[in-house]
This record gives sequence, C-alpha cells and structure tokens, in this order.
Amino acid sequence: MKILTVDVGVGTQDIMFYDSMQSIENSPKLVMPSPTKIIAKRIKKSNEDLFINGETMGGGPINRAIQEHLNKGYRVIMTENAARTVRDNLDYVKSFGIEIITDDKIDEYKDLKTIELKDVDLEAINESLSKFDVETDFDYLGIAVQDHGYMEGIGDRNFRFMKIKEILNKPKLPEEFAYFGNAPDYFTRINAVFRMFKRYDPVVMDSKFASVCGATCDRYVKTLEKYIIMDIGNGHTLAAAFNKGKIYGVFEHHTRSLTPEKIEKYVNKLSNGTITHEEIHDDHGHGAWSLAPIGEFKNVIATGPRRKILEETDLNVHYAAPAGDVMMTGPAGLIKAIMLNKEEIK
Repeated sequence: MKILTVDVGVGTQDIMFYDSMQSIENSPKLVMPSPTKIIAKRIKKSNEDLFINGETMGGGPINRAIQEHLNKGYRVIMTENAARTVRDNLDYVKSFGIEIITDDKIDEYKDLKTIELKDVDLEAINESLSKFDVETDFDYLGIAVQDHGYMEGIGDRNFRFMKIKEILNKPKLPEEFAYFGNAPDYFTRINAVFRMFKRYDPVVMDSKFASVCGATCDRYVKTLEKYIIMDIGNGHTLAAAFNKGKIYGVFEHHTRSLTPEKIEKYVNKLSNGTITHEEIHDDHGHGAWSLAPIGEFKNVIATGPRRKILEETDLNVHYAAPAGDVMMTGPAGLIKAIMLNKEEIK
C-alpha cells in the first residue's frame, strides 16, 4: 500500500510518500516552503494588475501580499472561491478594494496576469519526486490544512472551538478528527481540498490534529499513559492532554503570543482540567476545551518548528520523531488515520 501525504502549514509544507513494503524511516520526504509563502512571493514580484483564481487556501502571507499590491495602486480581481482565502465574508473582502467576480466572468480577465491559488500542487510534488526515480502512484492521498470554519456572526476563533467541542464530546483518539470524502460546509478550506482532489477520495485532517496524531506514533510516546502533546508551529500552537491514547482537552494559541511562563501555566491548567476557553480567547488565542483532568503527567511531547521555546520552561520535554523526523508528525498522523480507517475510505 502506498500513501502520499502533505501537511500544509504557514511556514512549510511537509511531504512524505509511504510504501508499506518498506520501513517508514526510509520513506521519501520533503520539507518545502508553504504554498502561501510561494504564492505571496509571486504576488510581490508582480508589477501589474492581477487576476487571482483557483481554490480557497491558507491566507496569511498571501493576504499581506495582496494588501501591499493594492496599496501600490494595482487592481486585484478574484473569483469567489479564491477570495475566501482572504476572508470567508466576501463583503469584508471587498472592503479591502478587491474586486470579486463569479466564475462565468473569468474569460473577461484572461489577458491579465493570472495567479492560481491551491493548497497542494500535486504536479510539482510528483515532478520533484520523479527526479529521484520515485514512482509516485499512490493508493491513498492524505492532506492536512488548518481550517477555522466559518459562520456569519460568529468570530472564527469562537467558531473553531465550538466545533472542536462538538467533536470532543467524549475522550477521542486523534485520528477521529479525520474527514473521509467530505466535511461540513462550514469548513471552506477543507472542502476546497476535497473539490480539488475528488478523483482521489482524499483523507483530510486539520493540520494541528494531524500533527498531534502523528506525535502519538513516536516509539517513546507509546510507552506513556498520561502526557501533553504540543505542536508549536510557525503560526499556531495546539496542546492536547492525553490519557490512555485519547484526548481529554485542548487549547490553541498564536505562537508569537506565547512565553515560557504562559506555556507552563496553560499546560498545567490543561492537565488539571481548570483551563477555560475565555482565558485563552481573552489572551488573543483561539480557545480551550477540557472534558476532565488527566492529573499528573510525565512528559510534554513536542513537535513543530518553534518547539525550542519549551527549553526555556521547567517542563519535562520529549521531542516526538515519528518516522525518525520531528517535521513528519503531520504526515505520520495522516498515515495513521488512513491505515486505521481503510475500510471507511473505500
């Protein structure tokens, strides 16, 4: 069985091609700049009006690059799906000065410089791997992206945790956060992935839960009963409290806003079940949800490119390295979800 996985973050996209006939440590791997950084660079290099089409994807650097382009006096025209990369509220997007068109008007802008948005460039991945004689025919495709979800009138941070709370209504395995074939309509970015790769029937996970899931594949973690997993990414940090392999609570924050002192405080409150959504949200984080305390834990299991901040705490830290690589926790989590749910995928 062959599985191609792509974990799309703000800073990097982490790619692994797994063949069950080989050791996972020998899987071909790529850590490349994220799609949002690549496309933002293309926008910044442009000195003309732009037509941006394609699918809803991660914003961040793209949104800042578009704003800079508008500030230079250039026009930016976007299709509706592409415009949701900036914000799901299209009226809000228009307020920036972006022109939004329906798909039936695309031909009217074919002479403009065109940039296509997509979270995963499968052609580029296949071409890169083929340069090393890797045959990239796969049986399953797994993709991880972060999606806050959208509902008019509710802030995206509150809405994200409203939905996390609905899923985490009892202790859950991290792979239970995977979507097979479709996702609720309010996850516009995840559904964009499903549209793009419909013929492959992809498995899609929120990138944070994919990383948490992958961290549980670390050999040392498998020996533990109670622990906290922290995925400390370039943009966001998610911590999950585990007891016997299941998640009992989570909090999520913006990495840039976290200090070693805050991390220690929030991690300890997560473990004893006293953390609240309001205190994280009021600190400009996303939020928190706890079902029950896990009590005293042995380790914080760390992953993500900004994990070194934990060295400034008094927490007992172990760096997760599934497949022998700390950057492959997202792909490893996708592989685990696919391997455990092969029948559901079919």
